[in-house]
Amino acid sequence: MRFRLGVITGFAAGYYLGTAAGRERHEQIKQTIRKVKRSDTYETVTEKAKATVDLGVERAKDFVDDHKPGTGTQGDIVEAATNGAFDTRV
Repeated sequence: MRFRLGVITGFAAGYYLGTAAGRERHEQIKQTIRKVKRSDTYETVTEKAKATVDLGVERAKDFVDDHKPGTGTQGDIVEAATNGAFDTRV
């Protein structure tokens, strides 16, 4: 479903940017875009999208922090598995 939405959005953007229908059609498209941007639904969707991206960024940061060498879980697991035979610090 997301892929289909992306294709439709890409097609619409390409049509908007590359339209050969003339100035009148271009203005009509711009007016429709303005109307959509002013709607409550658009605002709600953009807020949800931003929240989703922010959550993803936070999760990625947490994942990276948890898996840095010598700072916890990953280094401890390797050391425990090798009974400390290898120095895992960089």
